[in-house]
Amino acid sequence: MAEAAPASPWWAGRMAAAFGAPFLWLVCLIYFIQGFRSFVWTAVSYQMKDIMKLSPSTSQFLVSAAFFPWSIKPIYGIVSDCIPIKQRKRVPYLIISSGLSLFPWLIIGLSEHLRSSSNLFTLMLIVQNLGSAMADVVIDAMIAEAVRSAGSEFAGDLQSLSWSSMAVGGIFGSLLGGYALSNLPINAIYIIFSALPLFQLVTCVFVKESSKGFDSTIDNAAHDHADDQNIDSAFAGQGSGESFKYVSTRRRKGARKKNKRRTLSKRSEGHEKHNKSVNLYSSLKSAFISLCTAFKQPAILRPMAWFFISNSAVPNISTVMFYYQTEVLHLEASFLGTARVIGWFSLMLGTYIYNRYLKHKKLRNILMFAHLGLAIITVLDILLVSRLHIQYGIADKYMVLWGSALADAINQFKMMPFLILSGQLCPPGIEGTLFALFMSINNLSSTLGSFLGAALTSALNISSVQFDNLALGLAVQLMGTLLPIGFLFLIPRDVTGLTSGYRPDHHFFWTGLVCIP
Repeated sequence: MAEAAPASPWWAGRMAAAFGAPFLWLVCLIYFIQGFRSFVWTAVSYQMKDIMKLSPSTSQFLVSAAFFPWSIKPIYGIVSDCIPIKQRKRVPYLIISSGLSLFPWLIIGLSEHLRSSSNLFTLMLIVQNLGSAMADVVIDAMIAEAVRSAGSEFAGDLQSLSWSSMAVGGIFGSLLGGYALSNLPINAIYIIFSALPLFQLVTCVFVKESSKGFDSTIDNAAHDHADDQNIDSAFAGQGSGESFKYVSTRRRKGARKKNKRRTLSKRSEGHEKHNKSVNLYSSLKSAFISLCTAFKQPAILRPMAWFFISNSAVPNISTVMFYYQTEVLHLEASFLGTARVIGWFSLMLGTYIYNRYLKHKKLRNILMFAHLGLAIITVLDILLVSRLHIQYGIADKYMVLWGSALADAINQFKMMPFLILSGQLCPPGIEGTLFALFMSINNLSSTLGSFLGAALTSALNISSVQFDNLALGLAVQLMGTLLPIGFLFLIPRDVTGLTSGYRPDHHFFWTGLVCIP
């Protein structure tokens, strides 16, 4: 990767020459799987609703708990940076994460008892999300290292490749998920999806990673071998008569020298193991102190506090809406999959609108109008639940489609500045780990919002057959959506949607989009 890529008129050819085809395939596959997860998570939603007969609040609580591994992403980054496996920091952890992503889906698909137990089922989902989150962190680190090695001119290309792969995966996953639910048993969907982590595991075998310290080990071995040869040569240089005369003396001396070398070698190995343990502890301690020191700075703490409030203060009752759409409105799985596809296209449209028209606006204004837009989406949901749209001749499907499309586009107006601002706030030296911490804060706040939504659903006695208080729950969500506007003073006044400190070679642009789907 370190060599300059030869000029090629074909974009894919230049990328393959710079990074290698196996690495590019691995990037595309991991991001495609992240997007394609909608294929299997649609089945999870129906599993909890139709087979386990769980209430909306219980389903939302279990799903929120299942996504907790996405909230501790910095741990995976620190572990992979500080604890190499067989002198490699990336590929071994990708292999581990691929296994963690593969076996839970396979076990769920083959075990009917496990699919019927909410506790065991949730445990498998937690393990699977642990593998997906770890793979996400490791591949981001590999992309950053590859860009530094091959040149920053490829940073935008890798971002486009990863984002395009995830978008394609999301579109196909949403389309095929609804079709699969209508034509296949749910356990078959789990088994089919497990093929993708298997491909990911196989691909890891073909990706080469340089091992640090391996060359020095070879050099030391060669040096020891050379010393032995020099000793033998020195003895061989003497006359044959003297050699025969002092053969027993030389053998005794040689044996003593070998024993001495073995003793020194054992001591050096002990010192080396001790030094490795000390260095590991020092690295972990240094990384933790650097994170705490950087995060305590007001320039970092205040904006992150606002984004945390903006997610955790809004009770997420999306699972309740899913129950309402399927049980009351009788919308089919194929239609809901189509709505998700429209959501993906709207997300891309929102990205274009932000880059084209909004990135030079004040960040406070962007975030304020984003939350006002999300409040309007909540009002549309209230109209849908109250059935007020019927008198205007608007079908339920159009209300759901418009709501899904607008929500994803407006959420992108909020997510884009968060990613760019996070990239600007990261100080040199700990950029990757601190940015992963920012993403984890975002994921954790979203998880807390989901837990809050589950508690609200339970308090309002909303069940799979009782939705009388759903409009009231949406009204509470509306107030929670407007609440973060009052905390916008935490955002720097003069910061725009395109911060000057953002550096695209850090690969900070799209990594946050793979947070909780």
